[in-house]
Amino acid sequence: MQRGNIIHDLRQRLAESLTPARYRHVLGVVEAAVRLARRFDADVLGAELAAWLHDLSREWPSDRLLAYMRDRQLDVPAAWLDAPILLHGPVAADIARVQYGVDDADVLNAVFYHTTGRPGMRPLEAVLFVADAIEPSRDYPGVDHLRALAESDLKAATLAALESTLRYALDRGFEMDASTVAARNELLKQARNKA
Repeated sequence: MQRGNIIHDLRQRLAESLTPARYRHVLGVVEAAVRLARRFDADVLGAELAAWLHDLSREWPSDRLLAYMRDRQLDVPAAWLDAPILLHGPVAADIARVQYGVDDADVLNAVFYHTTGRPGMRPLEAVLFVADAIEPSRDYPGVDHLRALAESDLKAATLAALESTLRYALDRGFEMDASTVAARNELLKQARNKA
């Protein structure tokens, strides 16, 4: 299936299956991802597709996410089983591959890791990660700073978004995801070496 047809199908599917607030969020991520992809010379159509896909299974209950992951034998970090909400990225990436025929590794990785980030993120992955953090309906301490960073420096915005994700987990007593920590440390080292 071609990307344009996939996006049309996703738009309809999501409008029917997501709550209005979640659908508005997805629309905001699509808008932000396309804008960032254009600004930072990433794959614009890939960014749009990844944005439409990223929260495909976000509203599934934990038991459904776990059952899907086990049935499909998805390879995820073991710690994610203790935080099933993190599974919505891998599940959405698998649905993209199986149901929609998406085979672009950058799109699939962007969807898979959009909640946690990971070391070695490619530009499209960073675009989706940041777009998810700054889309227009987001309202949390520091989001305006993230939006400002995203105007000029994708790596700096990605680093700040990773740190915001870690701060959120820490403030709520959640475990720190190893992928997020490693991605943050990698970008921090790159920023220090650049300075």
